[in-house]
Amino acid sequence: MPSYLEKRSIRYPIYGLIVITVVLLGILASYHWLFSLAGVLIAVVPFYYFFLIESRQRKEMEDYISTLSYRVKKVGEEALMEMPIGIMLINDDYYIEWTNPFLASCFDEDTIIGRSLFDVGESLIPLIKQEVETETITLHDRKFRVIHRAEERLLYFFDVTEQTEIEKLYEDERTVIAYIFLDNYDDQTQGMDDQARSSLNSLVTSTLNKWANDNGVFLKRVSSERFVAVFNEHILHLLEKGKFSILDDVREVTSKQNVPLTLSVGVGTGVSSLPELGLLAQSSLDLALGRGGDQVAIKQTNGKVKFYGGKTNPVEKRTRVRARVISHALKELIIESDKVIVMGHKNPDMDAIGAAIGIRKIAQLNQREGYIVVNPSEIDTGVSRLMDEIKKHEDLYSRFITPEQALEIATEDTLLVVVDTHKPSLVIEESLLNKIDHVVVIDHHRRAEEFVDNPLLVYMEPYASSTAELVTELLEYQPKNGKINMLEATSLLAGIIVDTKSFTLRTGARTFDAASYLRGQGADTVLVQKFLKEDVETFLKRAKLIETVYFYKEGIAIAKGKPDQIIDQVLIAQTADTLLTMDGVTASFVISKRNENMVGISARSLGDVNVQVIMEGLGGGGHLTNAATQIHDAEIDEAELRLQEVIDDYMEGRKKS
Repeated sequence: MPSYLEKRSIRYPIYGLIVITVVLLGILASYHWLFSLAGVLIAVVPFYYFFLIESRQRKEMEDYISTLSYRVKKVGEEALMEMPIGIMLINDDYYIEWTNPFLASCFDEDTIIGRSLFDVGESLIPLIKQEVETETITLHDRKFRVIHRAEERLLYFFDVTEQTEIEKLYEDERTVIAYIFLDNYDDQTQGMDDQARSSLNSLVTSTLNKWANDNGVFLKRVSSERFVAVFNEHILHLLEKGKFSILDDVREVTSKQNVPLTLSVGVGTGVSSLPELGLLAQSSLDLALGRGGDQVAIKQTNGKVKFYGGKTNPVEKRTRVRARVISHALKELIIESDKVIVMGHKNPDMDAIGAAIGIRKIAQLNQREGYIVVNPSEIDTGVSRLMDEIKKHEDLYSRFITPEQALEIATEDTLLVVVDTHKPSLVIEESLLNKIDHVVVIDHHRRAEEFVDNPLLVYMEPYASSTAELVTELLEYQPKNGKINMLEATSLLAGIIVDTKSFTLRTGARTFDAASYLRGQGADTVLVQKFLKEDVETFLKRAKLIETVYFYKEGIAIAKGKPDQIIDQVLIAQTADTLLTMDGVTASFVISKRNENMVGISARSLGDVNVQVIMEGLGGGGHLTNAATQIHDAEIDEAELRLQEVIDDYMEGRKKS
């Protein structure tokens, strides 16, 4: 049967035929009217039949359109009232003017018309005020995707509870891979007989297996010091809630055997590809080990890293195998370069300057020119005294250059050595990192999320007292075709003494070995004390800061400067050190203005409180016992409140774990 459009396409030629017929009959009538009359009679029949059919079709079409309009209207009404989609109209005062029955049923009420959104759906208010077009919210334990039409004051509600549950189930079931590493296994088992080593292995394995069975984790030991664990996201969330208590379990169980072992765990999560998960897990493990071990690192796909643990000081490694390997690798890199540029952090301290002088000496021993980048406007009192002494030795002083000079002399074959920091944002001249491709990082701080991109060589040992200690050990394995002079040895020793507070904090056997080596090379301890002397004015400023001290929690002392007083970072750090020597203080925090737009906080601890974790909560970092942060665009009182909040979170986390 022809369609309506097909019928219309046929109708137009027929109209044309009628016109032609009439014209022909008119012409015929002028010649013979009888024949014309006969033609009219003959043509009337088909034309009458045609118009009859046309009338009938028109009526059928009108009936069809009328029926279709009714059906469309009826379907629209049923969709509005019966379909499982909520519809709500509100007025400017957030009162509900109308809803369809489905939405009312979602609220377990017959009707909610006339009620305020503040009573029945307060979570919708921010969405409406901010004119958000779509957002998922929770109403009466169900999830709804809400579409907001601001001009019509209209809200559509799509129930996505089941979809959300399926998505959550999918996320919970995603695979997670973790690498578990026994930090100090080699050191602890060195010299053990087979029976003792087997007993220790059995103890550690049984402890980890029990933890794995209790938490639904597949665990496999792949070497004497490494395990692989496979589980899912849901189990990971449960382990995070428990703060990865396995760290404490292994430490306590092995301590009872007088063989204290610690774990480092690297977790890969957030991607479906197993090779990518493995790479994330290894990267997380490297990060945990770079921060001193005894902790869990979880690297997320957005680049952020979560840490758990890190409650103990890094264990000093007894052997110097790594120092010898790193020293040899550094020597090869120096020989392959045309010159060496050494750069520390902004406002360099004795450790940064001493380590830089040591690296410059290593370059000299390998017949390469070495230069040290220093910004003359960022030198504190102690370092300025050292620089005054260096000025008396032209051969060394001529190797100190400004950041601008460093950028000028740098070439594609230049080696850049970053000392006493690994954060690009803290180096003296970040442009050097962008210009020079060959970079080496030597640092003793715990590794943070921010790190130099693609370094050729990284030597980070958080157990070390100072970067000067690490550089001193590297010097011992360099060629013996030259001798370190008195001022170079004294600079390195000054760096060690400053960072250990005269060998009282973070001091291991290798620290004294390094100091002994430097003393044997002619380091002058009297000259070090001359560098470290302070004037009366500085002493009085520190005393005024100490006057403001109060105890926020048991053993936690906080002092702060005046809101309009700008205090040097060194003085803040010295004040924190001084507070730590007082009775009843286990951790100290000193807050002060660094400049008009920045507040600095220095933190110190005897080891019971992990000030590094607290400072990381404020965007800083450091060591378990020595850390700091800088807060931009904040006042002292605001920084104090934020510090107190982070301390509260840290103390609460300790109670739970």
